[in-house]
Amino acid sequence: MGSIDEMPVVLITGCSNGGIGYALAREFLANNCRVVATSRSQSTMTDLEKDPKMFVQELDVQSEQSVSNVLSKVIDKFGQIDVLVNNAGVQCIGPLVETPISAMENTFNTNVFGSMRMTQAVVPHMASKKKGKIVNIGSISIMAPGPWAGVYTASKAALHALTDTLRLELKPFGIDVINIVPGGIQSNIADSAISSFNNLPELKLYKPFEQAIRERAFLSQNIKPIPAETFAKQTVSVVLRKNPPAWFSTGRLSTVMAIMHHMPIFVKDFLLTKSFMKKGAKTE
Repeated sequence: MGSIDEMPVVLITGCSNGGIGYALAREFLANNCRVVATSRSQSTMTDLEKDPKMFVQELDVQSEQSVSNVLSKVIDKFGQIDVLVNNAGVQCIGPLVETPISAMENTFNTNVFGSMRMTQAVVPHMASKKKGKIVNIGSISIMAPGPWAGVYTASKAALHALTDTLRLELKPFGIDVINIVPGGIQSNIADSAISSFNNLPELKLYKPFEQAIRERAFLSQNIKPIPAETFAKQTVSVVLRKNPPAWFSTGRLSTVMAIMHHMPIFVKDFLLTKSFMKKGAKTE
């Protein structure tokens, strides 16, 4: 084992119990990293707090103040930050024309601007050392955007585009930017999806589709997702490589969606309509 400085300091957002960030925090720790696990609420990280080796911090990626507070604590404690994993993300399920703009703004503020707030905060430290890695967690859904998850998919598509630009812009400073593109992974995202849907106003035009919309919330968890631990193992080993790839995709449906991406639009539309646009019995 090398000196303490050779143990990379990894900051991960969105580490609540049972999620992808939680599994990544555990896996980076198992790979001899010093891990800063963060989440919007400390109470969602009770499991990680039990580990004395884990540095657990409350961090709200929507708040400039919160981001800079945690960053200065990390720099004070470790003197460096080597890997940033932008994992914090919220789902947003519902038909686009009946989803309040405020719900869309909240999704973009976490998934897109939250990742950019974190990135802008860590880059000066990484650039001064001429090394670092920024890992953005995208989504396979952008390969074939379908009904009912348009806001979430659009936020991830924006993140993918930003990731591609960052990779080029940060190269001169020795910073690697990696787009991790999960397919179906076991996590608690369905709970966040269904609660976001339950908070929407009562459906009007789309009332007949309510059952299909609710099913969409559980899609990633109903397709035999791979365990979060498996995803974390694969992802961490890719990220810690000396020369990590620009893009890494894994999880259920990742191959299928990559194939769909290249299909003619009318075929894609037919398949997505058949899968998701079912009118069903009204659900109470």
